[in-house]
Amino acid sequence: MTAKDTARETFSQVESELRELSQWMYDHPEIAYEERETSAKLVEYLSDKGFDVEYPAYGLETAFAARVGSTGPEVVICAEIDALPEVGHACGHNISATAAIGAGIALAPLVEDLGIRVTVLGKPDEEAYGGKVDLINAGAVADVAEAMMVHPANDDVVDKNFLAVTQFDVEFHGKESHAAFKPQVGINALDAAVQAYVNVSTLRQAIYPTDKIHGVITHGGDVPNVIPAFASMSWYVRAFTKERREELYAKVVACFEGAALATGCSLEVKVRGHAYTDMLPNPVMSDLYAENSAAIGRPMRRGHEFDLAATGSTDMANVSYEVPTIHPMLDIDAAPAVNHQKDFAAHTLTPAGQAAITDGALAMAMTAIDLAEGDRWDELEVVVP
Repeated sequence: MTAKDTARETFSQVESELRELSQWMYDHPEIAYEERETSAKLVEYLSDKGFDVEYPAYGLETAFAARVGSTGPEVVICAEIDALPEVGHACGHNISATAAIGAGIALAPLVEDLGIRVTVLGKPDEEAYGGKVDLINAGAVADVAEAMMVHPANDDVVDKNFLAVTQFDVEFHGKESHAAFKPQVGINALDAAVQAYVNVSTLRQAIYPTDKIHGVITHGGDVPNVIPAFASMSWYVRAFTKERREELYAKVVACFEGAALATGCSLEVKVRGHAYTDMLPNPVMSDLYAENSAAIGRPMRRGHEFDLAATGSTDMANVSYEVPTIHPMLDIDAAPAVNHQKDFAAHTLTPAGQAAITDGALAMAMTAIDLAEGDRWDELEVVVP
């Protein structure tokens, strides 16, 4: 029996349990840094399967590191565990997490023969502040040979591009006054927010197709007859590279500064969480994953076949700047629903969603097997453009 046959057989013994775990996560969604029940549930499961689990891990209350193997290169398989407010697991992290656990279990009986160590890394908060950056800063991927995860989507693509992003909040401070009796002595913070929004809209005609700017007014006043002394907004700025993101961010901040100047308001800009980089998918790992995925019946398209502007962002991209990394996307037949819609969350429980757990787990395990059996570790490197 080959190592890949063993991985298949081992995975088949837990496949139904992983589907139940995915259902449990769907029924118990927890948002960023609040994944207490989720992490405890997954830790208990991995401990029962013989993993040596560190929990909490790396200074984060809901992070965990489930390890197996004693020597050799370390393979990290990331399990995203957070959900979204209101729409639950509409990004499909119940699939990402259970596929990661499945890959770790499939590799567990092989680690000594392959000469590798495997870590299933339970990772809080991909959706809000960038939990993987906290893990990077805490040393979770130091000296790691490779990192990988899978993510549900509407396409099967092994090396999709992801945009760098900065998330930030904006506050305008003015002066209240009676809106009818003495509007001239007030300083209207809502006017500043509206002008800022118009400034950004004007900027959009002069940006690249891969640049993305989107925001909302989170507070614009309380009652119509009082000049608003405070207004706030939340924004995302995305771009194809982290260098372009920084350029675009400066242009957008200038839009806010202009609005503040025009209205007489003061301005505060507060970056929220960690900035995400663009993605650097490792070509060797991408090729191996694509070959293994095709062999189990899920052929993968390549990132260059897709519209570069039709993408989002992930903190797994930050990992790719530190460690050879892949982040394949797996189709769960959810269209016309897309990620971050309730209908997409519901599709994670369909046969197509369950198949993504199986296919993702096996393809990741087989990719690690190929790297180990071929002793291809020296071919893996991070190439920063």
